[in-house]
Amino acid sequence: MYAVIATGGKQYRVAEGDVVRLEKLLAEPGAAVEFDKVLVVGQGADLKIGKPFVAGSKVTGTVQKHGQTKKVPIVKFRRRKHYLRQGTHRQQYTEVKITGIAG
Repeated sequence: MYAVIATGGKQYRVAEGDVVRLEKLLAEPGAAVEFDKVLVVGQGADLKIGKPFVAGSKVTGTVQKHGQTKKVPIVKFRRRKHYLRQGTHRQQYTEVKITGIAG
């Protein structure tokens, strides 16, 4: 069984036991989190599709850790205008292990 959840402005396909990297959540490592914005849940012919969300379904998980991705270079450049700005960005994430899918 799998589910498609919406969190942090993105959609993720998850199954029980998966470890996914989500946008940073305000939860401590080891805490339980619950996702109630479930778009699709089921498997094979027994698939429930929500409009927009499946009523009464939820996905639970536990927070493993918080972290940051690798550095990504940012360059702003305008040719012939003497304009160059360089920087970097590191996106923060939360690693969540999916413990259950109800729906």
